[in-house]
Amino acid sequence: MSNHQDQRLILDADEKIQKINIQAIKANPYQPRKTFDDERLHDLAKSIQLHGILQPIVLRKTIAGYNIVVGERRYRAANIAGLTEVPAIVKSLTDKDMMELAIIENLQREDLNAIEEAESYRKLMDDLNLTQQEVAQRLSKSRPYIANMLRLLNLPQSVSSMVRDGVLSGAHGRTLLGVKDTQQMLRIAKQASRESWSVRDLEKYVTTQFEAPKSKADLAQYTVTKPKFIRQQERQLKEQYGANVAITTKNKKGQITFEFKSEAEFKRLIHQLNEKYKHE
Repeated sequence: MSNHQDQRLILDADEKIQKINIQAIKANPYQPRKTFDDERLHDLAKSIQLHGILQPIVLRKTIAGYNIVVGERRYRAANIAGLTEVPAIVKSLTDKDMMELAIIENLQREDLNAIEEAESYRKLMDDLNLTQQEVAQRLSKSRPYIANMLRLLNLPQSVSSMVRDGVLSGAHGRTLLGVKDTQQMLRIAKQASRESWSVRDLEKYVTTQFEAPKSKADLAQYTVTKPKFIRQQERQLKEQYGANVAITTKNKKGQITFEFKSEAEFKRLIHQLNEKYKHE
């Protein structure tokens, strides 16, 4: 089912909206979302107390009552608001339909992070035995987009958690996959977060550090604009020491060069550097 089919499922004209006892309703066993923001749930509960549930939830009838197909946030907020009944549409659905609709609803969340999005695509593929192309068609996305998102699941847990928590973006995560050593990847991820690097800054850093020229012929054409944070450090050192400063990186090593034009400038720089280290 596509997103559009999901909407038609809720809005079918021949379906009657029923009032269902909230105690008879249980969560969707295929719901991929395990945590719900308490603050947002309470905000929704206050809105429900004032205005009621504006859009009915969708249920499937079971022997023991009803399972939620779409609308678990509304159901949870209704519980908080103290409602005894909720408006619902009861549908006849297969387990496969239940799985797909739960995952699609999860993908429509506003607060969905990149890791959760990637996990949802993987779950669609695993649970419904779909290919990347079939997932892309169902969700009206391109296959390369799905493939790129799935790459995030290759991140080590330490870096994956930073993307999940919003410390880094999904694009940051995909860039970091170019760093093969896990410890180096984590170090760079923490630095990117600490110094608020843009994705472009991170791309330039990773390229400079880990993608050396393949031959001497490539070397002449191998020029990479310095990342923003390096340019900032050069400016700060220039202001601090009153001399031109160049910071270069290559093959995981770095060099800081101070420029002087006379013996007097050289002695002044040496004196400033010595004085700095005396006070540290």
